[in-house]
Amino acid sequence: METPTLEEVRAASSAIEPYLNQTPILNWRAPGLNAHLADTEVTLKLELFQQSGSFKARGALVNMLGLNAAARARGVTAVSAGNHAIAVAWAASALGINAKVVMQSSANPARVERARAFGAEVVIGGDGPSCFALVEKIVAEEGRTFVHPFEGKATATGTGTLGLEMVDQMGALDVVILPIGGGGLAGGIATIIKALCPETKIIGVEPEGADTMHRSFAAGSPQTISKVSTIADSLAPPMSLPYSFGLCRDAVDELVMVDDDAICRAMLLIFNDLKLVVEPAAAVTTAAMIGPLRDRLRGKRVGMVVCGANIDPSSHFQFLSRALVQ
Repeated sequence: METPTLEEVRAASSAIEPYLNQTPILNWRAPGLNAHLADTEVTLKLELFQQSGSFKARGALVNMLGLNAAARARGVTAVSAGNHAIAVAWAASALGINAKVVMQSSANPARVERARAFGAEVVIGGDGPSCFALVEKIVAEEGRTFVHPFEGKATATGTGTLGLEMVDQMGALDVVILPIGGGGLAGGIATIIKALCPETKIIGVEPEGADTMHRSFAAGSPQTISKVSTIADSLAPPMSLPYSFGLCRDAVDELVMVDDDAICRAMLLIFNDLKLVVEPAAAVTTAAMIGPLRDRLRGKRVGMVVCGANIDPSSHFQFLSRALVQ
């Protein structure tokens, strides 16, 4: 398997720089976190402030910048519950490429409208497998390029630029905690951090209701699950795939899981301490830090990615309310 090299990621970082924000970092020092981890140095990479509202803009741009003129003229397509569709719509608009994105029927209406606002044609499919089948049909009939939500070297190179920025901004860390869905984010970041800081421990976090990477690690090969059940829908693909699985297997040291109640409590802590409105996927790392990893992180220098904030006000209120009654 050909993994992204430092040289390739640095070149990609230069190529996408004119379009993207270099998102800031924040040292988390506040009473709420101190009640859990008073002696742990926690630094956040605030990727929720990225174009399109999530890290997905990086991989989408790298994929599309690699297209030749003929492929650009034919347009692109994608499948997503939200963030990837929005990112592909944004990147296509930025590069003058036509986009048709397939979104699951369960997708939040606010995310659907945001993809449309960036100029994409949105097609509503059914569940995850049905949407992937629909994208295959669009590719066959229209000749569009499929921009995968998490699989492939170009996507990992894009997320690797985030790892590069983290090391540049934070320096060497003891532990980096990353959200894992399909593995494109975690695999790309972990590959670059390990290349630059091999002693850093990389821990991936999955929601309990979408544990494809846990199952894949246990089996030693990519696995599929028949049912997804989590509020962290941005981390809930029905399968893992060979390339992103391979990156995670090689560079992620450990996996942990958190349940939806823990995710809601983490969203509340982030809101109370930092006044940040994040989606559930962006809170899984905090849930793990103050939950199953809490005792092991004491006294460590910890880095985490706050990966996105594409959430509507009513859903955010619902999840915070759920945490308040626990």
